[in-house]
Amino acid sequence: MADGPYEKIDPSKLILRDELAIDRTVLANERTVLAYSRTALTLLIAGVSFLHIVATGYLRVIGALCLHAGVLVGVFGWLRFARMKRQIESARKGTRTEET
Repeated sequence: MADGPYEKIDPSKLILRDELAIDRTVLANERTVLAYSRTALTLLIAGVSFLHIVATGYLRVIGALCLHAGVLVGVFGWLRFARMKRQIESARKGTRTEET
């Protein structure tokens, strides 16, 4: 039963083109987690700014929502990164003996 897109790959049959494709996927996964982190940090800064500047009103509610959204985006991005990383490592398992 295939758990992810890389479960169908037989590591013993990978060729250079496949290894390079996996390397590109690793880099894309890292870019994606950085984008999630940037978005989460922006939401957190916006939330703190709204809460600090505005004393009362609906902007304070928006600030609190931004704080919660920032935390959720950060956690979601990290979980997605970790899941994809595990899938990539399982696809590569047994193909390389040294880390680059």
